Amino acid sequence: MTLVEQIVFIAVVAVAVAGVLAALNLASRSSAEPLVEKQALAIAEAFLAEAQLMPFTYCDPDDANAATATSAAGCAVTQEVTTTGVIGPEAGETRYHAVTPFDNVNDYHNYQSNLDAPPGIKDIAQNPISALTGYSVAVNVQEQALGAVPATESLLITVTVTGPGGTTVVLDGYRTRYAPNALP
Repeated sequence: MTLVEQIVFIAVVAVAVAGVLAALNLASRSSAEPLVEKQALAIAEAFLAEAQLMPFTYCDPDDANAATATSAAGCAVTQEVTTTGVIGPEAGETRYHAVTPFDNVNDYHNYQSNLDAPPGIKDIAQNPISALTGYSVAVNVQEQALGAVPATESLLITVTVTGPGGTTVVLDGYRTRYAPNALP
């Protein structure tokens, strides 16, 4: 081998090693992103499941006619979702309220975890989870037709979780009315 061949070989190997090191540097720098995305996805799935498991009745579940009403007109006191699109929690209801918590799927409409006191993601006992302080949740509920199911009988639930570094996860799910008002 000549000196020129050896110098060319060294240059080629140096370029290849530099490329491999650059790829490893990028991989190690962004290695935490999958963790943030997985955590945001887990939070979004939990909130979506929580909302979907709530009753979807014509009347507030506290209403005496909630289990039997076949339309909003059958409610004794409070309508939950009407054909005019009234969606949202009743006065005084919050996700963590000890006396009047959310009790219907549509109560989650416009919920934002950063507006809670204190803000953030909490465990079932309402204690903030310190490892999740960089995450926030927003939930939107709206009437939307689902195939042959009319919009007044189907709700689209959209959960948006924003995590550290601007990571955003959006999950959509549907909740339909059935049986006609199955209460837990």
